Amino acid sequence: MAIYAISDLHLPAGNDKPMDIFGEHWENHFSRIREDWIKRVADSDIVLLPGDLSWAMQLEEALQDLDAIGRLPGRKIITRGNHDYWWSSIGRVRDKLAKNMFALQNDALVLDEFVFAGTRGWILPTEEVGEDDKRIFAREIKRLTMSLEHARRIAPNSACICMLHYPPLSDNMRDTEFTKTLKAFDVKHVVYGHLHGPALHGAFRGELDGITYHQVSCDGLGFRIHTVIE
Repeated sequence: MAIYAISDLHLPAGNDKPMDIFGEHWENHFSRIREDWIKRVADSDIVLLPGDLSWAMQLEEALQDLDAIGRLPGRKIITRGNHDYWWSSIGRVRDKLAKNMFALQNDALVLDEFVFAGTRGWILPTEEVGEDDKRIFAREIKRLTMSLEHARRIAPNSACICMLHYPPLSDNMRDTEFTKTLKAFDVKHVVYGHLHGPALHGAFRGELDGITYHQVSCDGLGFRIHTVIE
């Protein structure tokens, strides 16, 4: 069993919203992801998808995209991104997912010897960040704590892997409330997305304080899934 990750698929929700408006490298991007995915992922493997799955505005509009992901090999775990406006109540979302797909929200999930937790995250607070963003950031810290507390309750001896959409740190901002929370709960791996283009240059990748961070925005991966654990 292997664990993979990829984020920010930005599927079109059945609408004509080509991603190549953001650059030629996005042309037919999901076909390229799917081809790589099918070659490498077995049904027993786990694929983490931390947000921005579909451009849909309503859950019904997102079903085509969710079904396309569900038909791919592996067991999929999803969390919400900032563009996942279709994500309504967690009960409704889970009701529409394929049997091999799982959604996290303020809770955790045990698969095999691992426990998975996560939340959306938010913009890291700096002097330039407004009060509304600071309030949302604080709320996301609480949601992350809830998820990690649940992980500890249901699987106290399992290695914890955390999914975030927003980066919990950067190359020049490595000590944040997110990293402190992740360390407090002894998280082993963190996968995150959200960043694209030039912003990827400031992404932190690698090990810090015993946690391995994986930046998994699909364009930053060359539209190939990333191996978290082989």
